[in-house]
Amino acid sequence: MGARDVHSTLNAVWRMEAAKIIAALARQVRDVGLAEELAQDALVAALERWPTDGIPDNPGAWLMTTARNRAIDRLRHAQLQRRKRDALGYEIEREQQAMQAAQQVDPDDDIGDDLLRLMFVACHPALGTDARVALTLRMLGGLATDEIARAFLVPEPTVAQRIVRAKRTLSEREVPFEVPRGEERDARLGSVLEVLYLIFNEGYAATAGDDLMRPQLCDEALRLCRVLARLAPRDPEVHGLLALMALQASRQRARVDAEGAPVLLADQDRGRWDRLLIRHGLTALARARALEGGDGVYALQAAIAACHAKARRFDDTDWAEISTLYARLAERMPSPVVALNRAVAVSMAEGPAAALPLVEALVDHPAMRQYHLLPTVRGDLLEKLGRREEARAAFEQAAALARNAREKALLEARAASL
Repeated sequence: MGARDVHSTLNAVWRMEAAKIIAALARQVRDVGLAEELAQDALVAALERWPTDGIPDNPGAWLMTTARNRAIDRLRHAQLQRRKRDALGYEIEREQQAMQAAQQVDPDDDIGDDLLRLMFVACHPALGTDARVALTLRMLGGLATDEIARAFLVPEPTVAQRIVRAKRTLSEREVPFEVPRGEERDARLGSVLEVLYLIFNEGYAATAGDDLMRPQLCDEALRLCRVLARLAPRDPEVHGLLALMALQASRQRARVDAEGAPVLLADQDRGRWDRLLIRHGLTALARARALEGGDGVYALQAAIAACHAKARRFDDTDWAEISTLYARLAERMPSPVVALNRAVAVSMAEGPAAALPLVEALVDHPAMRQYHLLPTVRGDLLEKLGRREEARAAFEQAAALARNAREKALLEARAASL
């Protein structure tokens, strides 16, 4: 096997195993930054040795063992803080001796607890939202700094600084590497779900740039949410978010045409929707609803997405049910964006004249002044009501506010058509 093949295999193994290795090391050394550094040391060792020695039978176990050996070496050379040496050295030495006695390493040992702990640490409320997103993608998604920078259209040094500052904050605050309990757990789980949904949404509808979607981010968020659902099987909102992501992701292939231009929901070829993802989403939604508290904000949004997924044609969509679900969501999560989405459903169920006052009521809301979808919806309603000049002005306003090049072009085209 050539060096290129070895590197390709190593990249694939790293993407699958990095989170497990970092999580296991972080449990031992109680320092996320150091855990990642040790894992990177193991990756460098693999790059040096695998091209000549060959790929080991169990690559993940090889990387784990090498990383743990590096941790022991650092302890022996007093490169870790003295206050940690006795406790950590004993713990790691003991685990290493047990592994050597068994002459094998199980990379999945305690993996569920370790990954869950790492999720809670990476999404700690002490970090800003941008830092949580970057650290989650780096630690749990296995994405390199340049990949995260490209995905969010920010300079690579900016992402690197966010990650470095996040690790420093966690270390300075001595954030425990553990899953919190009780009310603190519920609050922290909300942060984890928020971060995963932010990652997914940025992939599903890119805020800026030339592409409408960034599928890699959707895939990473969906994968991490599946992991979380296995680790927290009794939490309804975890399954609700998983359902929402799967149902939304099922439409990805139909959302753009061959040139990458957006395709509106009414015009999408539903034969291109991923029926397997739809089934997975509906199954996750059923699990959420079967649990106590199964009508949370993510489950309600998933129920709305399910209405679209079940409709074989746009005209078959149960807009009355969607409108009702949005009303329930507005009670649970009051938001001008939810109100705007409900207005769209009302327009489909009862007509544009019923919906326009709901939209007009949001025009002066401070949070909506830079939100391009508000004038977009308003323009659509005005066009349907035959108020073409007002509709054109609304679409022009929306185009001026849009930061995504594909959305801007679509809105300019709609304005020009009027």
